[in-house]
Amino acid sequence: MSTKAKTRSSYRCTECGWETVKWVGRCGECQAWGSVAEVGAPTMRAAAGPVSTPAVPIGQVAITESVARSSGVPELDRVLGGGLVPGAAILLAGEPGVGKSTLLLEVAAQTARTRQRTLYITGEESAAQVRLRADRTGGVHDELFLAAETDLGAVLTHIEEVRPSLVVVDSVQTIGASGIDGVPGGVTQVKEVAAALIRVAKTRNITTVLVGHVTKDGSIAGPRVLEHLVDVVLHFEGDRNSRFRMVRAMKNRYGPVDEVGCFDLSSEGIAAVTDPTGLFVEHHTQDVSGTCVAVTMEGRRPLLAEVQALLTPSPLERPRRTVSGVESSRVDMVLAVLTRHARLRIAGSDTFVATVGGAKLHDPAADLAIAVAVASSHLGVPAPRGAVAIGEIGLAGELRRVRDLPQRIAEAARQGFKVAVVPRGRALASERGIPTRRVVDGLRVVEVDDVFGALLTLDLTPPL
Repeated sequence: MSTKAKTRSSYRCTECGWETVKWVGRCGECQAWGSVAEVGAPTMRAAAGPVSTPAVPIGQVAITESVARSSGVPELDRVLGGGLVPGAAILLAGEPGVGKSTLLLEVAAQTARTRQRTLYITGEESAAQVRLRADRTGGVHDELFLAAETDLGAVLTHIEEVRPSLVVVDSVQTIGASGIDGVPGGVTQVKEVAAALIRVAKTRNITTVLVGHVTKDGSIAGPRVLEHLVDVVLHFEGDRNSRFRMVRAMKNRYGPVDEVGCFDLSSEGIAAVTDPTGLFVEHHTQDVSGTCVAVTMEGRRPLLAEVQALLTPSPLERPRRTVSGVESSRVDMVLAVLTRHARLRIAGSDTFVATVGGAKLHDPAADLAIAVAVASSHLGVPAPRGAVAIGEIGLAGELRRVRDLPQRIAEAARQGFKVAVVPRGRALASERGIPTRRVVDGLRVVEVDDVFGALLTLDLTPPL
């Protein structure tokens, strides 16, 4: 049978690659204005053709060649679900300067030390610049090959000649394919380059890691189809003013997507941080008002982080509210609940809420810690030393149960805390309003019903 093709006009968004048969002023996928342009798209009527391999029962498919091997970086293995899988395509995205190249150069060097040939393609730096970083971090090895290329054909030739088991492309937005419309980094170019590299990875059983850029709002730059093509999508996060970095899995075909890896970035390279709790808790030598420790979950790992609050009388008609490391909308909600249900008169105060060490708290379980820190600062009374607060606050002032509460309590006990205020579980009507106390691994756990009960337990209620 023959294949017939004809060309008709279509329209494609230059931002995300969304296509439509008629021109529109606003993209229907990413909602960008003025980004839809006309392109010629061939439409084909495909016929049956030969197959590359015959279909077999799933139980007869060999999996020995797809067993994960360690990347040499344990925290990265934790996020990947065991390590690097042969033939896998991994996309690592992050802001400029966060340490993507440093991390992947360490992975490439560790892979080379196991006598696995590795190819590092750099399109943003010269080979000499990468060599200098490798000298500084101890990443020079005979099995680690380095090439500075920006042409897709040259990259494929390097892969053909070196025959590596791991390929790192830094970054996919800098590689261009000849004969394809657009400039490197554009929607069409990124789709073609990524598809070609992934095709080689699957056919040659080569683990391929692509570095991706991010936009101003933190999303991965380029077409959304790039995230669909790869097997794993990782986000590299970190504050420029802190050495602490986190790798978070957003998509993972080989493992969980609720894991994070913690790293310490320095001039000597990047090192794994197996116990990051100490980075986000300040060890005060005396009682200080306006502080409280929260226990959040980063993936499946409990993490202790200190929340600090400062309230001062405001000379302005509209008091200021400034936050750092927490969501401003949740702080506004907590302040409203404290005003309505805890009798705290904080409407006329400038409010500042921040975390220690650059931690970013997205877990609703940090609500109670924010409330305790705000109440402590407003009253000028320190919270009891060695106390942690865990719980999500509802608009009616009630405390809601949070996931993985036993793991959070166990982590607080391991870190030496003495008391934990947590939401009450199922209780009889006669027990409402009466705190329930129990001891877990030397930690006194107090279960309460609402935010006022939590403040009452910690002696942070205003006088009548």
